[in-house]
Amino acid sequence: MFKHKGQTRTLLHNLRIASLLSFVAGLVNVAGFLAVQKLTTNVTGHFAFFVDEVIKLNFWEGLHYFLFILFFFLGSFFSNLAIEVVSKFNDRLIYRIPILVESVLLLLVALFGHQLILKAPNTLAYALLFAMGLQNSLVTTISNATVRTTHLTGLFTDLGIELSQLFFYKAKDQKEKLFSSIRLRLTIISFFFLGGILGGVLYSSFKLYVLVIAGVLLLVGLIYDDVKLKLSYRITRRKASTE
Repeated sequence: MFKHKGQTRTLLHNLRIASLLSFVAGLVNVAGFLAVQKLTTNVTGHFAFFVDEVIKLNFWEGLHYFLFILFFFLGSFFSNLAIEVVSKFNDRLIYRIPILVESVLLLLVALFGHQLILKAPNTLAYALLFAMGLQNSLVTTISNATVRTTHLTGLFTDLGIELSQLFFYKAKDQKEKLFSSIRLRLTIISFFFLGGILGGVLYSSFKLYVLVIAGVLLLVGLIYDDVKLKLSYRITRRKASTE
């Protein structure tokens, strides 16, 4: 799911990572918004608000929106920096640091975020935007920009294009490729919605503690990939020793 990169990835790898990370993003999106009334998984809206505040000469308020954009950017920057550094030593482990950092951030917000809601709501938004920038960069890099999970604008655009292409692409290989891509888009959209619905339903009872689900799911995904990697390595060694 995580360990395969670029051309070595299959549709199944992308479906698995899309299901997990889009579910996490949907949950963070709703929980973050209900907590501080800020968008916490993308920055498109923040840019518009930033420009609006600057035009009104509300520079202090505009600074907050600029920082929302900056922290998403910093998450993306840190993620790829970690990937490039780790790839120098072991290309199969490039995903570990970004996923671990994201998981820890979400768990910290879940456990201590209720204090930030009252004292520093923008700081809570910064943390979640950093985590989502980190996630978006990671999945974009390892899937060769095939999978994006933190916002839906581009996904609905691509889905609309691909659905229209069904009327014109008749060759078998073209249709198979198109159906695979549509399946991936629908998986991301569906799990983003499921994560959002779960976050919305549980938030009224558990508040930001719902983010524990997101943090734990990331750790489970990490452990699952690690176990698979070790089993695959052992099987390969056994085959090599018997030949």
